[in-house]
Amino acid sequence: MDKKRIVILGGGESGVGSAILAKAKGFDVFLSDNKELQEKYKDELISHDIAFEENGHTEELILSADEIIKSPGIPNYAPLIVKATGKDIPVISEIEFAGRYTDAKMICITGSNGKTTTTSLIYHILKSAGLNVGLGGNIGQSFARQVAEQNYDYYVLELSSFQLENMYRFKTNIAIILNITPDHMDRYDHDMQKYIDAKMRIIQNQDGEDAVIYWADDPVVTKEVDKRKDVLDSQKYTFAESKEDNVSAYGEDGKIIINTQNSMFTMEQELLALTGTHNLFNSLASGLSAKLLDIEDDKLRQSLSDFQGVEHRLEKVAKVRGVQYINDSKATNVNSCWYALQSMKTKVVLILGGTDKGNDYTEIEDLVKQKVHALIFLGVDNSKLHKFFDGKVDTIEDAHSMQEAVKKAYKLAQEGDSVLLSPCCASFDLFKNYEDRGNQFKEYVRKL
Repeated sequence: MDKKRIVILGGGESGVGSAILAKAKGFDVFLSDNKELQEKYKDELISHDIAFEENGHTEELILSADEIIKSPGIPNYAPLIVKATGKDIPVISEIEFAGRYTDAKMICITGSNGKTTTTSLIYHILKSAGLNVGLGGNIGQSFARQVAEQNYDYYVLELSSFQLENMYRFKTNIAIILNITPDHMDRYDHDMQKYIDAKMRIIQNQDGEDAVIYWADDPVVTKEVDKRKDVLDSQKYTFAESKEDNVSAYGEDGKIIINTQNSMFTMEQELLALTGTHNLFNSLASGLSAKLLDIEDDKLRQSLSDFQGVEHRLEKVAKVRGVQYINDSKATNVNSCWYALQSMKTKVVLILGGTDKGNDYTEIEDLVKQKVHALIFLGVDNSKLHKFFDGKVDTIEDAHSMQEAVKKAYKLAQEGDSVLLSPCCASFDLFKNYEDRGNQFKEYVRKL
């Protein structure tokens, strides 16, 4: 009998991880990318004897697949995917594929904002408590690669809507939905419900042994969980800023309080490593998941107080002439920028812009008027930003490179200000990715 043929579309970390796992499981594997592959990934594919092509897709080689694993960046409306589904070739995600080959417990986090911080914090808590745990999904090494090469008992996975789209049987043991606000509207036909439906796939296969943790005051998430109450058997735990009816974790009298079926955990709020309201939510959600996994109180307390935070997320870079420079390059949507501005205690010079994903800037308009005295638009095309913000802030300037943006911010900032890079947009017009954008910001700030 011929080997089952697996074709992988996309040769980044997700695709190459999937290829390594598929090869390890004895499949006939072929990887195809329409761009050039990074050298390190080419070397890996060659060393694992995996056939691949780059700089274009050969249709007949792809449509001869028994199953296609697609990288998260490829939408389901891409012509090749449409052709494959038309031929009844199953198209799945890396997460779906890798999930078939592990019995580990899955702690999975989604949300428009806060996912990376919460995922990293939960991983830190479990690892510090001595659990045999892997970190993956939209962060670090791909889940598939780890299933192929490691043997973890737990996985903490950050899952974007793109990764959730082609998940069908994958089951989360603990699902965390932090919030849902508009993002990636260009991918979802500017239809918010399509984006919401992708996010809610995180709980689709849960049963009575599993748990879903979500923000009690998010109108979208609470409505969606309620909509599914007749089919969703999982235990439900919620978090909120302060005590409310039926809320499991909250802040009260300077403490955080986390209640699960078997325990009540308390900790002084001022001891939390993460500051700001949005980070209180990240800590509460993480604490709930830790208690559901029976992490001891003293270990949880220690981890919540010594967590180092996430690069490119409200990362303090340097103080230059009394001005604090903050790298929030990971703020690729408007709601992320809202959280960043909300946490600012000083006047702000704000650097915005990039590849617009169908953004609505009204969400940050009031905060910009209150806190921002100068805007710098960093992008190839800033016309939409000008159309919205012109006349609302005293000083607005354009920059077409990070070096130019940092120089202009240096001139515009006054002692006691903060210069905040919180772009609201994807980075692909001027940078490789948000990390490249954040790293360039840090590099030029340090040269001031």
